Amino acid sequence: MDNKVMYSLSYGLFVLSARQGDKDNGCITNTAIQVTTDPNRIVIAVNKSNYTHDMVKETGRFTVSILSEEAKFDLFQRFGFQSGRDVDKFAGFEDHTSRDADGICCVTQGTNAWLSCKVVSATDLGTHTLFLADVLDGGVISSVPSATYAYYQAHIKPKPGASAAPSEKKRWVCKVCGYVYEGDELPADYICPLCKHPASDFEPLA
Repeated sequence: MDNKVMYSLSYGLFVLSARQGDKDNGCITNTAIQVTTDPNRIVIAVNKSNYTHDMVKETGRFTVSILSEEAKFDLFQRFGFQSGRDVDKFAGFEDHTSRDADGICCVTQGTNAWLSCKVVSATDLGTHTLFLADVLDGGVISSVPSATYAYYQAHIKPKPGASAAPSEKKRWVCKVCGYVYEGDELPADYICPLCKHPASDFEPLA
């Protein structure tokens, strides 16, 4: 199967945030879907390797900030290309956040709306957990259209730059963040240093 067929599915991009004790954290996710209107409920799918996943599972609370077409690449770098286990993702970002009634951060820069949610149930999906949640509150920030994954690929993610000098080495580009690896071969266990995606998410670059 051509795995690129999956890129044709249309979906949005979001910052999923949680708070445990006095620790704030957030990650980029592409799965937030309304499933019922009465009660108003959504589902989110979160990779178990994300620190935010553990916080949502423990606290049963989270917010979803809906990314807009005004989002810049550095927002994706902040919340998607580093782990909250190692850094405070919200450090120095206070001017671009608000908090819901329970003190969970909502991102107000590069977003057009936010939702505050309470987990109803969790389903183990192997690599991910699917959380069903009640929407407790929410607000509109702007009328700028929501950013889809296709929009991110076409307009937000940096394009691979040309080499400063000709190189005999082969090059592979990360399809997620645009990082370029140079070498005779791309190791099968290679992990992108920016977005932490595996070698399977790289493709040869002409």
